[in-house]
Amino acid sequence: MPRLSFYLLKQMMGPVALFAFLMTCVIWLTQSLRLLDLIINRGQSAVTFAYLTMLILPSLLVIILPLAYFFGTLYALSKLNTDSELVVMASAGFSRSQLAVPTLIGAAIVMVLTYVCGLYLMPAGQRAMNEKVVDIRANIGTALLNEGAFNTPAKGLTVFIREIDNDGGIHGALVHDNRTPKFPITYLAESGRIVQTPAGARLIMVDGTIEQSSKGGARLSVLKFDRYVFDLDQFSSPAPVSERATNERYLGELLSPDPRLKPRIRNAYFAEANNRISQPLYCIAFALIALAAVIRGRRGRGAHLLRMTFACFAATGLRIAGYGVQGLAVNDPAYCVLFYLLPLIGIVAAVFVLTGGHPKPAVADVSAEAAA
Repeated sequence: MPRLSFYLLKQMMGPVALFAFLMTCVIWLTQSLRLLDLIINRGQSAVTFAYLTMLILPSLLVIILPLAYFFGTLYALSKLNTDSELVVMASAGFSRSQLAVPTLIGAAIVMVLTYVCGLYLMPAGQRAMNEKVVDIRANIGTALLNEGAFNTPAKGLTVFIREIDNDGGIHGALVHDNRTPKFPITYLAESGRIVQTPAGARLIMVDGTIEQSSKGGARLSVLKFDRYVFDLDQFSSPAPVSERATNERYLGELLSPDPRLKPRIRNAYFAEANNRISQPLYCIAFALIALAAVIRGRRGRGAHLLRMTFACFAATGLRIAGYGVQGLAVNDPAYCVLFYLLPLIGIVAAVFVLTGGHPKPAVADVSAEAAA
């Protein structure tokens, strides 16, 4: 690769990486907030929170990478044009086709990353995250780790823990079992521990009493114990068995679904498959749109700003239209052709401008300025 091409590629990939990082941070923050309630209420650690939020990243990058490449490339080329570096390159014989080479190479790199995220990392991450969330919600023991509060992890069960040590030991435990209203049972213990066993969650209580009332509270039976194991899993409901969501399925599963599924579900899978295949193609369209906006037209400040604004609206509108197609394709698979037609329209329109469409080439303006 010529040195100028390598220089241009390096100048573009820096802003692209910065835009991708900033956009990922903002969207990742909004998406991770919905996990905070689960993490806090179920007594999970910061490591678990970080693990779950990392699993979200591939699904965000599928959307972010093409847009980050467009804005990063547009910024880099605009800066090079403003600093007259593109003018110097053109004067040295660096043609538009040579300028397009590093732009398209950068688009190819981002395309590969988008395909990796969309076809493998996203479904793998979503599967791992949903399985972890189900395990956390099914773990009734972690729902009780709120000291100084009355917890009701299941209907008919109230648990109060006065204090929890750093090593997991508890002091002052109360368990009120009211599943049978006529015969409620209350467990009191001086200390204990919540442990996870192969059979499930268990509350081990030490030095306490079991108080059971009968005959409408007219009679109270009290039994002292040195050690008592209370089964918490009896209150947890089994995890619901359901079909995997579309974002959890790999491409092969989307293209070859179970024939017993409803037609609308099979259409949704087919639409999702075509959407994943077509999404990275926007990188090429965005690269050419950014290139056309910078190197074509008059070099005046107002005209340059107008072209940048138009390019942003064109790229954003093109991508929004792509998201709208998915809803249409779910109802009618014939609309799936639009997944590929939209980026193709962007590519053709940008190539038309680059190869002589309106407005007038900037190189002619540069030559006129040099002659003057």
